[in-house]
Amino acid sequence: MRKSLRDQELYQPLFSPWLDQSSKFANLMADIKPYTVVSPDRVWMLYSLARQACYLAGDFWECGVYKGGTAMMFAQVLSTFRDRRLCLFDTFTGMPDTDPGHDYHRKGDFADTSLSEVKARVGDAPNIVYYAGFIPESFQGLEQTRIAFAHVDVDIYRSVNDCCEFIYPRLVSGGFMVFDDYGFPSCPGARAAVDKFFIDKPECPLVLPTGQALIVKLP
Repeated sequence: MRKSLRDQELYQPLFSPWLDQSSKFANLMADIKPYTVVSPDRVWMLYSLARQACYLAGDFWECGVYKGGTAMMFAQVLSTFRDRRLCLFDTFTGMPDTDPGHDYHRKGDFADTSLSEVKARVGDAPNIVYYAGFIPESFQGLEQTRIAFAHVDVDIYRSVNDCCEFIYPRLVSGGFMVFDDYGFPSCPGARAAVDKFFIDKPECPLVLPTGQALIVKLP
């Protein structure tokens, strides 16, 4: 007789821990759900990688904050690692100009947010820093930064490329870059930018079944 699997209800059909409604993650997901368009399986990937990245020497970056849902999650993960900065980059007024040759999104998409609303949700702890403006101009002055974890959720070709060019050289060994939009048909520019940037790099983008792509910086 086949033995029953432990947590059998979480196999749908494979083990999916983000479905466990009794977990700490479920409570966190419930808090952020109204403020994110990132699905629970993708948030779980970010949550798991962020918890490991806490043990690397470097800052946490999120490029593309929108209403602040995943930033709330990162702030919670870092609540016991206050020596790690959480740097949040967004226009907080919607998307910049897009490239019709690569992107389906248009200027002004995701404008239903504001810096003040995000600050109220994510908090104003000393290790949380907000950078309002256009990428890559909002990166100016951060050239000496070392980065342990970067969540790149900017959707469009130019912005993804600008993030790669600035973040990758500053990513510590063993650090992570997660591209939220890589596998989504609504964001072909994101995938094109990642593939072009890493074509001559030793790291190979790991395409996840969630639609994300992951880079782990080699020594």
